Amino acid sequence: MQRKIMQKKRCAWVKNNDATYVVYHDEEWGVPLFNERGLFELFSLETQAAGLSWLTVLKKRESYRSAFANFDIATVAGFTCREVDAIMQMNIIKNRAKIEAIIHNAKLFLHVQKEYGSLVKFFWGFVGGKPIVNSVEDYKIAPCSSPISDAITKELKKRGFKFIGTITIYAFMQACGMVNDHEHNCCVHS
Repeated sequence: MQRKIMQKKRCAWVKNNDATYVVYHDEEWGVPLFNERGLFELFSLETQAAGLSWLTVLKKRESYRSAFANFDIATVAGFTCREVDAIMQMNIIKNRAKIEAIIHNAKLFLHVQKEYGSLVKFFWGFVGGKPIVNSVEDYKIAPCSSPISDAITKELKKRGFKFIGTITIYAFMQACGMVNDHEHNCCVHS
């Protein structure tokens, strides 16, 4: 369903009032997310964005949800080569290594859940359970990594996670609201 796009002052990266970007920006980006499935989805989608525009991934989001069992971690962790072959035929980014990384990472997230009790406790523990609110004047000079994204990346790499780096993790932190990097004059900054 198309939402009517209101003319508001938004972060400058929301270009051309693209409906997909506007809805994502206004309703999701920077909003604290404390949901296992949602965190796994955003984490997985961020790994798919490496080398591509985020808009490309967002426009294929529903196909990713369909391909990856609505990002149910346990289900995805059980995927085999048969599921990978079927996913390669779907309307997603056709990069087998990235697809296999989602499955691989799901298996590792099961271990994280067992150790920490939840992905929420694991990820949000790095920021003390509440968002870091930055005062960003212009998204072009906003940070693309931080000491915290470095620490999360180091911890995940130690555990064997794939298709991650400090920039990907920082983007994930922004997406799930661990960091609020909305420009200070943006309609949803506060």
